Amino acid sequence: MEPGSHKSGTRLPEMFRALRYRNYRLFFSGQIVSLIGTWMQSVAQSWLVYRLTGSSLLLGLVGFVGQIPVFLLSPIGGVVADHTSRRRIVIATQTSAMVLALILSALTLLEHIQVWQIMVLASLLGIVNAFDIPARQSFIVEMVEPRDLINAIALNSSMVNGARVLGPAIAGVLVAAIGEGWCFFANGVSYIAVIVGLLLMGVTPRAYPRRSGSGLQSVIEGFQFVARTGPIRALLLLLGLVSVTGMPYAVLMPIFADKILHGGARGLGLLMGAAGLGALAGALTLATKREVRGLGRWITYASLGFGASMIFFALSRSFLLSIALLVPVGFSMMLQMSSSNTLIQTMVPDALRGRVMSVYAMMFMGMAPIGALMAGAIASHLGAPVTVVLGGATCLAGSLIFRSRWPTLRGEARQLILAQGMSSGEPPEGMTGQQAVSSEQEEPAGKG
Repeated sequence: MEPGSHKSGTRLPEMFRALRYRNYRLFFSGQIVSLIGTWMQSVAQSWLVYRLTGSSLLLGLVGFVGQIPVFLLSPIGGVVADHTSRRRIVIATQTSAMVLALILSALTLLEHIQVWQIMVLASLLGIVNAFDIPARQSFIVEMVEPRDLINAIALNSSMVNGARVLGPAIAGVLVAAIGEGWCFFANGVSYIAVIVGLLLMGVTPRAYPRRSGSGLQSVIEGFQFVARTGPIRALLLLLGLVSVTGMPYAVLMPIFADKILHGGARGLGLLMGAAGLGALAGALTLATKREVRGLGRWITYASLGFGASMIFFALSRSFLLSIALLVPVGFSMMLQMSSSNTLIQTMVPDALRGRVMSVYAMMFMGMAPIGALMAGAIASHLGAPVTVVLGGATCLAGSLIFRSRWPTLRGEARQLILAQGMSSGEPPEGMTGQQAVSSEQEEPAGKG
């Protein structure tokens, strides 16, 4: 490992073993402060749009313009992440996001904010995320040793969702007490923590692969790897389906909080916090796992649980029951997302990591705006509960299809994991140690 990322002598519980690496500790501590601010802004922005317009369609439209740049531009971000310092990219993107948050704060506090301005700033943040997500996801691998990658990804998800618990709850109180503008300001200030952490890291410059063709050819190369690699393709297709049909429930949450459950801004914070609490539990569950064996089954059951939980939530008219139902919604969603992330990261060669993670970003975040726009349009005609029920039913159908296909792809997934040397030192189920060595010698890295 590079200087500055070595393990300290600190003894930590197995669940937190990735924190033994100095670079990862710096990354973790800075990100958790910043992400609390990010979730505060997300909830406050949704409430601001709803307060200004009262329109479910505009809620969906703001979600669309904020995330569609990830779908369109993240392949370019993936190429940049594979040929440039990932740490420098993340520093640049986090600084840009800080500036955008402070602009949104100033416009809101000065009472000059309009919906079109929110859309412009949201779309600019989407452009920033198109470069940030592939670089940040790929950068995790540079902070820990391969055997601790599962734990590092799980703790990263835990961090995101710990912030997702605190951020909405704080935002709900602040919005009700002093308004949305101060939530945006707090988010802007919170970026300082992650930028400082990144600057303090000691990272040895890595060797960047030389591009043999144009930028477009590099983008195509990443898509070709995904298309011909069955396990990765299946994981990403399921993730994309869940993102476009299931994730938009969060866009409609202000409607559930206000018109259906009558909880107002504070209720919105509690609902989002409950989903975040479940997601935190899901990420910590993954953190206890030491190897990738069995993650395919986890993904299947998690996606089934997500669809079913969403349907029950949509049918609830009790505020307390709805809070309780959002816990398994968040748990299942995060367990599927984090497990998929882990499996993909262990199967992809580092030279293609940024580009493959850019496709992951397209499926996870890039498909969500399409779903948000669809959900907003459907909800304006059929209502938010029916929209969420339809999304949950589609997730269930997709999960059953994935369940029928995964057994035929499991063998190829094992070969890819062994080829990348990320099997955690243990051969997959059903293979002897000698068979594992033979597979690793015979299977070229990156073969699909």
